Amino acid sequence: MRTSTQILLLVVLVLSCTARTSPEEKLWTELNRKARTLHQQGRYSEAGKVAEQALTVAEKTFGPNHPHVAQSLNNLAALYEAQGKCAEAEPLFKRALKILEKAVGPEHPNVASCLNNLAGLYTEEGKYTEAKPLFKRALAIDEKVLRPDHPQVAISPNNLAKLYRAQGKYSPAEPLYKRSLKIFEKALGPEHPDVAAVCENMAELYRQIGKEDEAEKLEARARKIRSNQ
Repeated sequence: MRTSTQILLLVVLVLSCTARTSPEEKLWTELNRKARTLHQQGRYSEAGKVAEQALTVAEKTFGPNHPHVAQSLNNLAALYEAQGKCAEAEPLFKRALKILEKAVGPEHPNVASCLNNLAGLYTEEGKYTEAKPLFKRALAIDEKVLRPDHPQVAISPNNLAKLYRAQGKYSPAEPLYKRSLKIFEKALGPEHPDVAAVCENMAELYRQIGKEDEAEKLEARARKIRSNQ
């Protein structure tokens, strides 16, 4: 199961809404909000039913190729993944990606987010060959269209580092974690939960390569951040 930044950030797609919303769009928005709350509470079965309703409303209201449909697909796929239903999640992430590439263009930040989500799923499944180029493409998009210190730019380096660590490739993982940590600290502040998550990831790496002192310092920092939340 994926947790926050530790694979990093199941990224929520950010989509703009029109000034005036129809009753159907308001319903879709409310269903998304409810599904997200249930997801955060770990009530995956209930959240899944609500997310399925949101997807149905989106398809009927906006058409099958609208970005709102992509968001609903992404949300539902995330819930399947949280329950270990990777086979069900993968086609939904792929469909969301295809919709977004066509609707907003192949170099949009939401496309990068979707790539990160799909690659994160592959990483969980141990499909590193499939995951790596998706993480790299997501990073290339974010670096091109976002400012260097934007928090989304920190996502792919963390994810790539986790992938390298899973493969036993420790040398390239450390600088990626450091880059991710530096961006999050600047963009979100030193006490943000995503900073704690990257610290925890780096600590795992350091333990694997025998740097126990560095690992303990990072773990202590992460505990302090989380205790203040």
